[in-house]
Amino acid sequence: MITDGDGTGNAGVPARQAPAKGLAARVIEYSGRHPTVAIGGAVLLWLTLIAFCAPLLADDPMRLTPIQRLKPPSEEFWFGTDFLGRDVYARTIYGTRISLMVGGAVALISTAIGLAIGLFAGYVRWVDAVVMRIMDGLMAIPGILLAIALIALAGASLTNVIIAIAVPEIPRVVRLVRSVVLTIREQPYVEAAVAVGSPLPKILFKHILPNTVAPLIVQATYVCASAVVVEAILSFLGAGTPPEIPSWGNVMAEGRVYFQIAPWIIFFPGMLLAIAVLAVNVLGDGLRDSLDPRIARRM
Repeated sequence: MITDGDGTGNAGVPARQAPAKGLAARVIEYSGRHPTVAIGGAVLLWLTLIAFCAPLLADDPMRLTPIQRLKPPSEEFWFGTDFLGRDVYARTIYGTRISLMVGGAVALISTAIGLAIGLFAGYVRWVDAVVMRIMDGLMAIPGILLAIALIALAGASLTNVIIAIAVPEIPRVVRLVRSVVLTIREQPYVEAAVAVGSPLPKILFKHILPNTVAPLIVQATYVCASAVVVEAILSFLGAGTPPEIPSWGNVMAEGRVYFQIAPWIIFFPGMLLAIAVLAVNVLGDGLRDSLDPRIARRM
C-alpha cells in the first residue's frame, strides 16, 4: 500500500487546509489566552461608552436645585445630591469624559514626545549626554509639585492641566525608549544598515522604531492611569480643572466638607476613579504579558 508522509494512505491528494478563522473567533481565542487584556479592555470600553453617551444617560450636571440639597441616594437621585442640589449621578457621568480625556491626551503627548527624544538620545551619543541630564533634572522634582507649579504659572484650564501632567511623564518615557535603543543599535542588522550608508532617519524609523512599539504601548497604559489619578489629585487640591467643570476630582473636592453627613458625594466618583485606574493597569499588565515574547512562549 502506498502511503503519504502522514501514513493516511492518500498519496498524491493535497492536504485539506483548515478554514481561516474569522475576526470574532480570533478575538475569542486571544481573550482566552490573555484574559486580563479582555477584562481591562472591556471595562475601559464601557467607561468610554459612558463618556460618549453622557448626554443620553444623565441630565445637566450644572442644574441647581437648592431645595434638594444633600439628598441621599434614592429612586429620583441615584447617587444623591450635593450641597447645591446638583445631581451627583450626572456630575459623575460627565466627569468620566474629563478624566478619560486627560488620561488619553497625556498618554498620547508624553509617549509621542518621549519617543522622539528617546530615539535620538539613545542613538546619537552626544545628544544622549545632554538630554539625559535634563531628564534626570526633571525626574528629581516630584511630578505633582511640578504640575502644580506649571498650573500656577499658566492658569487653571483643561489644556494647561493636560500639559502640566504630561511634562513630568516625558522623562520616564524617554528613559524607557533610550534603554531599548541602546540595546537595538548594537544588533548586526543595524550595523549592516550603517555599513551600507543608510541615512540616520531611515535607521531610526525603519530598524529601531518597530522594536520600541511593544514596550511603549505598555508604558502608555501606565501613563494614562497615572494621569487620571494626578488629575483627580490636582482637582481635589484646587489646582486642577476649573471648579465649574464636573471632573471626578472636583466632585470629590466639593464633597469633602460634607463627608460626615453626605459621604455619597465622594464615594461614587471615587469608585469610578478606582475602577478606571484598575482597568487601565490590568490592561497594561495583560499587554505586557502578550507583547513580551519571553513571557508569551511560557504561556
